[in-house]
Amino acid sequence: MRRPGKIVCVGRNYVEHAKELGNEVPKEPLLFLKPPSSVVFDGEPILLPDMSRRVEHEGEIGVIIGTRLRQGDEAAARAAVLGLTCVNDVTARDLQKSDGQWTRAKGFDTFCPMGPVLMPVDAGFNFSGLEVVCRVNGVERQRGRAADMVFGIPALLAFISRVMTLEPGDLVATGTPAGIGPLVDGDVVEVEIPGVGVLKNPVRTG
Repeated sequence: MRRPGKIVCVGRNYVEHAKELGNEVPKEPLLFLKPPSSVVFDGEPILLPDMSRRVEHEGEIGVIIGTRLRQGDEAAARAAVLGLTCVNDVTARDLQKSDGQWTRAKGFDTFCPMGPVLMPVDAGFNFSGLEVVCRVNGVERQRGRAADMVFGIPALLAFISRVMTLEPGDLVATGTPAGIGPLVDGDVVEVEIPGVGVLKNPVRTG
C-alpha cells in the first residue's frame, strides 16, 4: 500500500458521534485534510506528542480513489473507487478544542494509520453494508454501520469532487462512529472493517 497523495476526511458523519462531542449534525459534509506525512501502516506505532494531553482514536472506513473524479455525481463516484481500507483518524482532542480549527490536532506524524490491505470494489458495490469496529487492548469501543452515516459514501465522494478533484491514490476517510476514547502509552488499537481487514497499531510516547 502506498502513501496517499492527499487525505480528505469527513467530520461528524454519524449522529451519535456528533452528539457525544456536543456538536450539531452538519447540513453538508464537514471536510478537513490530514497531511500525507501523518500516514503510518499496519504494525507501526502511533506516537503521542508532547503538545497534547489527550489523544483519541477514531476508527473509520477508508476509500481509495482509482480514477480521477471531478464534478462527479454518485454514479461517477462509485466508478472512481479503487477499493477500501481501514483508517484511524487519530486526534489530539484537547488541541482540537483549543485551536478552533483542526490542522494541528489531526496532523501530527503517525496520526493516520491505514491498511493493512486494500480490498478492490466495483461500481455495483453495496457501501451501505459496511461496518467499522475499533478496539483498544481487545476491548470494543466503537462500532458503526455505513448505513447510519449522515452522508453515504457515494454522496460524500461526489460532494468532495465538487470542491476538489480527487486523484488516483487519494484517501477519503468517511467519518467515525460514537465511542471515541483516549489512547495511552502501551495501548494497542485495532480498526476492523469486517470482510476487509484489521489494522493494528501500538501506541508509544513520542
